[in-house]
Amino acid sequence: MTTSSPQMSSQPWLHQKGEIIQEFGTVKQFPLGLSYETRMYSCQRLNKVLANTQILYGLYKKHHWLMRGATFYPLHLVLDKHAGEQLELVDTLAERVQTLGGVAVGDPRHVAEITSIPRPPDGVEEVPAMLSRLLQAHETILTDAHDAAARTGELGDDGTNDALVSQVIRTGELQAWFLAEHLVDTPLVRS
Repeated sequence: MTTSSPQMSSQPWLHQKGEIIQEFGTVKQFPLGLSYETRMYSCQRLNKVLANTQILYGLYKKHHWLMRGATFYPLHLVLDKHAGEQLELVDTLAERVQTLGGVAVGDPRHVAEITSIPRPPDGVEEVPAMLSRLLQAHETILTDAHDAAARTGELGDDGTNDALVSQVIRTGELQAWFLAEHLVDTPLVRS
């Protein structure tokens, strides 16, 4: 019979606490060819877009579950598809912040403090109101992303500029187009 030493145990070390090793709002030095100021600015802008994108993802999931009426099935599917695409953007944005040496916003309570997207009602809104809410959130993100892309481009942060333009803006514009077309009052048949 063998006895195990205290160091050799399969018992997980539960309820651990640690010291914060990097504060939110700081950047550590990486050899990226970008100044500290540029990386700090990019991280601040990216975290704002990241927080708003996390909220938009949540709105897409909520509205996906709460769809009603004759267009339930196609909207249920498109909103879930859009939610998946927003979730991919969340990961892209968070990884870019980390790549720059920053700390990506991830805790939902912190996201709620940073976002500029208004909180929706707890209940179920009419379908056009839900779609309109999604469009307003897209516009908030797109406005901020266009501005951030222009400024990070001027600062020489091509990686952040590229992520904002080729992923956040292009995805957001396409999704806004799909949503907006559902709010057009077009008769199904002509008399």
